[in-house]
Amino acid sequence: MKLFTVNAGFFKLDGGAMFGVVPKSIWQKTNPADENNLCTWAMRCLLVQDEDRLILIDNGIGYKQDERFLKHYYLHGDDSLEKSLAFHGFSKDDITDVFLTHLHFDHCGGSIERLEDGSLVPAFKNAVYWSNKAHWDWAVNPNDREKASFLKENILPIQESGKLKFIDTVDGIPFTQNIKIRFAFGHTESMMLPQISYKGKTILYMADMLPSVGHIPMPYVMSYDMFPMKTLNEKKKFFEEATQNGYVLYLEHDPVNECCTLQETEKGIRVKDTFKLTDIL
Repeated sequence: MKLFTVNAGFFKLDGGAMFGVVPKSIWQKTNPADENNLCTWAMRCLLVQDEDRLILIDNGIGYKQDERFLKHYYLHGDDSLEKSLAFHGFSKDDITDVFLTHLHFDHCGGSIERLEDGSLVPAFKNAVYWSNKAHWDWAVNPNDREKASFLKENILPIQESGKLKFIDTVDGIPFTQNIKIRFAFGHTESMMLPQISYKGKTILYMADMLPSVGHIPMPYVMSYDMFPMKTLNEKKKFFEEATQNGYVLYLEHDPVNECCTLQETEKGIRVKDTFKLTDIL
């Protein structure tokens, strides 16, 4: 098995929305905002080469949205999904599996590309796309609060292509010999977190359960979360498990830190170490 960090670029979101009830005077110490109260966030995906499969976990916003949409999110930086794959010696055509933690646009937008004739087709033409039925149904029939995050042009063409497969919503269900799937329900319905066994270590891909190191304290829950009390309870459960077992947490949105470990302190669970994925490979 081999693991590769795949950077799909940076974007911006409102700092207050990202930290919920936590005052700006506190959260800006770890995630400083610009003059418009926007903070920079990564779209850090993970590429897993596992035997004969090349698995891409999430894929960023993509580029098919129009300028009116993209201007709200200020895509910036020199990274792109294609450049990052090429850096590791791969192309989109090499991907065999696209694993979607959930279907919010900043996690799955790169799944579909728009051709010159306007048609929407899978960006990874040789890949199977993985979701779960509970989350899929939630996304294609969205509630009014979450509707802006579920874009039909990111989602429906996957199913229409015939390349969509569902994972059973069973916590700990195997995906490969080295990957099992954990489920979380606070951020959105049935978000999937890949848990990877690698050289005696456990690496947990955190998706939106832990956007950044700045979100480790328990009350730091995003306003984007549909069920914040569930998120709070899930954080406690997963963080205690990660602390006791020395898990490496892979951070999708932290603009600086790729990975971290946790420790118990007098103030509760806090960050222990931060490091790049290559430091443990």
